[in-house]
Amino acid sequence: MSENESCDFPRASRTICPDIRVSFEFFPPKTVAMEATLWESIFRLAPLRPSFVSVTYGAGGTTRERTHATVARIARETIVKPAAHLTCVAATRDEIDEIVKGYWEAGVRHIVALRGDPQDGVGAKFRPHPQGYENSAALVAGVRRIADFEVSVSAYPERHPESASVEADVDVLKAKIDAGATRAITQFFFENECYLRYLDKVRSKGVDIPIIPGIVPVQSFKQTANFAARAGASVPQWLADRFEGLDDDPQTRRLVAATVAAEQVLDLVDRGVRDFHFYTMNRADLVYAICHLLGLRPNPEQKAA
Repeated sequence: MSENESCDFPRASRTICPDIRVSFEFFPPKTVAMEATLWESIFRLAPLRPSFVSVTYGAGGTTRERTHATVARIARETIVKPAAHLTCVAATRDEIDEIVKGYWEAGVRHIVALRGDPQDGVGAKFRPHPQGYENSAALVAGVRRIADFEVSVSAYPERHPESASVEADVDVLKAKIDAGATRAITQFFFENECYLRYLDKVRSKGVDIPIIPGIVPVQSFKQTANFAARAGASVPQWLADRFEGLDDDPQTRRLVAATVAAEQVLDLVDRGVRDFHFYTMNRADLVYAICHLLGLRPNPEQKAA
């Protein structure tokens, strides 16, 4: 190469945005080993200054105590704001109200209010407790009646599996907003057009709260496909092709997963999206890598706890 020849590489076409906001979802651990993994992930991601981190709530309230313990510890020991998932399933209004009051007393100011899955499992019909909240909108109203919580709710770009139509699904979302919801977080999706079409539809119906896209890095394609089938989320063939033959090759699978998720997020950034909610599966590495690509950096003067 001569002195006059340039050795500069082409610059990336995307510009990293400094105003990206992220949040992370975790689930309460079942074992000592899982608890160690969870807290390693929380402390790894906390310095990225997420808007909040949420902790899920098992079907039928099966993780009620563990969810509360995890959320309370996050509030007590870390710099991040925790959000507690709460459902209508298998509890009276009085029982749920006591849980909500307990969160307020523990310093938690954000609830993710969900109807919850039927106790009888996949395919069963939801039946509210005779003395319970009948649906997620009623739960939102109950939470807001108790204290001035921030309340997030779910949204479904590809329609909730039990909804008769997309229009009916949007009506349910509007009812939750009328009850006091301040943010919606979507079910995960892989085709960005699904989210963008949904966003256009709900905006045309007068919905003006933030609708945050839910992003799931594919830790296991088989597991993710099973989750998608239960949640009504489609799995495109191109995604299956990306992971074909990698069941016994976890190292390559992680590299592919990071690439796929980064492509999806950066495409949404190009389209003006600035908020993202990551379903972490209690694993930090993939999510941390994606956040790095978005331009998020830990503050060297700020520690997780």
